[in-house]
Amino acid sequence: MADAPTPPPTDIAREDGLERFMLRGKRQIVQLLQELIDNRCLISAHTGSGHSFMTAVLRLDEDRDRVVLDASPDPETHRRALAADRLQCVTLLDQIRIQFALAGISATQEGAHPALAAPLPKEMLRLQRREFFRLKVPLTHEVRCLLAAEDLARKPVQVSARVIDIGAGGIAVMMAPAAAELVIGGTLPGCRLSLPDGEPIELTLEVRNITRQTQRNGLEQLRIGLRFAALPPNAETRIQRYIFNTERELNAKERGGL
Repeated sequence: MADAPTPPPTDIAREDGLERFMLRGKRQIVQLLQELIDNRCLISAHTGSGHSFMTAVLRLDEDRDRVVLDASPDPETHRRALAADRLQCVTLLDQIRIQFALAGISATQEGAHPALAAPLPKEMLRLQRREFFRLKVPLTHEVRCLLAAEDLARKPVQVSARVIDIGAGGIAVMMAPAAAELVIGGTLPGCRLSLPDGEPIELTLEVRNITRQTQRNGLEQLRIGLRFAALPPNAETRIQRYIFNTERELNAKERGGL
């Protein structure tokens, strides 16, 4: 599981304040990797210098303490992965960010298909903060959210706001200061999030933060951070699928020099 959609991970053993989220016991690591396999989690593997590719854990070779990953179909990306000192891997499992590093990458086969093998990671980050994983929404996607709010006169109003980033726990939107009267901590039932695939998702949002920003043309806009307070069934799956599909699309464009 850029502005790249997934920022290049830092050394997880050195990230401030994350020590309590680290798993280092072999049994815990094997169990978590097996969960990634069982849930068919897509992984964003970073090789360094801004390069990454989408992969997945195919199986565990516990006799040899190895993990086997799907290889990239792109020959240059595959070569880069084999040459990397380590792969920094990031994914989501039940909207929880999982991050780990793999060193000693080697080429192998999984059936008739090429694969990558590496020793089991020494540690894994299981970050139990839903909002941590964020995707900056490309302008070409025109993702919008219809906010059911009140105007400055306290009358009901619907505001179509552009979504600028999205994560498993919420979204951020941009809107004009006079478009609606929002209060931090307030809830907005009856909102509608429109993703490129499928019908709009009806949801309840909670206002978490409001920041006033001045655009290059001098106009002021509000950046509104909103938490998903209530989501319908399957909505989380759709949102996660959009995040990963967009990341894969942007990575492909980057490899193609587009």
